[in-house]
Amino acid sequence: MADDTSRDRRNTKGRQRNRGQSSGQRQYSANAPSQRKRSADPARLTAFQILQAVTTEDAYANLILPTRIRRNKLDRQDAAFATELTYGTLRSLGTYDAILGKCVDRPIKKLDKPVLDALRLGVHQLLNMRVPDHAALDTTVALVRAQVGAGPSGLVNAVLRKVTQHTMDEWLEQLAPGTSDTDLSIRYAHPTWILRAIKQSLVTHGRNPDDFHRVLEANNIAPELNLIALPGIGDLEPVLEYGAESSTLAPDAAVFSGGDAGRIPGVADGSVRVQDIGSQLTARALAGARDVRQGEVWLDMSAGPGGKAAVLASLAQIQGATLQANDVSEHRTKLVQQALRVVDENVWTTSVAEGQALGDDPANAQRFDRILLDAPCTGLGALRRRPESRWRRTPQDLATLTQLQSQLLDAAVAMLKPGGLLAYVTCSPQIAETTLQVSDVMKRHPEVQLLDSATAIQSVAKHHDAESMLRRDTITSGEDDSNMVQLWPDQHRTDAMFFALLTR
Repeated sequence: MADDTSRDRRNTKGRQRNRGQSSGQRQYSANAPSQRKRSADPARLTAFQILQAVTTEDAYANLILPTRIRRNKLDRQDAAFATELTYGTLRSLGTYDAILGKCVDRPIKKLDKPVLDALRLGVHQLLNMRVPDHAALDTTVALVRAQVGAGPSGLVNAVLRKVTQHTMDEWLEQLAPGTSDTDLSIRYAHPTWILRAIKQSLVTHGRNPDDFHRVLEANNIAPELNLIALPGIGDLEPVLEYGAESSTLAPDAAVFSGGDAGRIPGVADGSVRVQDIGSQLTARALAGARDVRQGEVWLDMSAGPGGKAAVLASLAQIQGATLQANDVSEHRTKLVQQALRVVDENVWTTSVAEGQALGDDPANAQRFDRILLDAPCTGLGALRRRPESRWRRTPQDLATLTQLQSQLLDAAVAMLKPGGLLAYVTCSPQIAETTLQVSDVMKRHPEVQLLDSATAIQSVAKHHDAESMLRRDTITSGEDDSNMVQLWPDQHRTDAMFFALLTR
């Protein structure tokens, strides 16, 4: 019969061996050591690499994931898995960290970042993907063993086994049973300041505040891939034959679910682009609001990385106009040039300058017939597509950005010809970044007037009848006779784009 000292399991130095003792019964892997995975599969490795780049380098997942998918030579199925694993994990980071906080014996911020990222990937597979528990456990442990080391793999195995003791609903009921902002923040994976900003935005733009939960849920749904065949350049038919569906909202547009965008016909050569349909409509509305006179000169003030600029340039090519695409960053300007490469080089030019400096240049005074100001903003309307931004932005960013937006609007007014058109666009519904900016610029510049922005959007849409999602009563900001547009992910299946069309 074993005595107490044998059960105590102390080594010769008097140190206690705790392995297998914390839960009363030692937990063994389902596989023998020789059967355990010792390398990461390509899809999970890709997701891990993206999370590491986001958490350690402030990278943007939507910009680096396509490149990494191709570099790691993922097939279509693995590319879809890696995409869902990456975006799903980033979207729910706050919720997963709250769950892990109950399963780790130390503050999770003290975990090494690679270990924490691997745990987050494991939690998403266990609680929000149709991956069997044993597969999620084995593959995550293998990923850590291969990428971090054998030591941390034991910790990851133990922590994820604790996660499996509850379903997602059970975890949420335990961690966030109430309706306080703190509980809603955990339940819907939005920082509390963003929750409050969305609440305020709904009221400001004339929506029922009870729709609050619908917007939060829409922000957490994996968005469809939106595509545009550049007008006069791209061909939508091969895209539809590949499996995409024609958009009901915008011409030359399609929606696609899953897979690597780089394999879609036309994307590699740039004639077909990935771009949110809300963004497509705002660029089209500026170009189509009035008949274009031959020789018009257009400006995209903040063009990087080039999505709206490509749409504007292709429309300028058709209508006999030219486009100057400007950005403050040389790196982003190179991305713009890449986006514009399929358009006749005589139609467009690029420049690198701060928007305020551009407006101060006497050579640009009242020079442009149409100006797109897609202003730098908090991005609260694009949380579906840029999931890391909800954890990266802070309330302090708002003050800096709104000041910049005001300065850029003043510069745009200085460069706009009398009778010209200025489109002010943000991917945020925040009142300080949207309606207040428009009302303030008109106070500062009495010569500026607001045009019927809703009609401008509807005139370039594919359908805008009584049955369309783009009915006037759903897209106007505020009352039905409002002249500003606010789109919403839950109503329109687009980013929460704001659009106001102004003239001088």
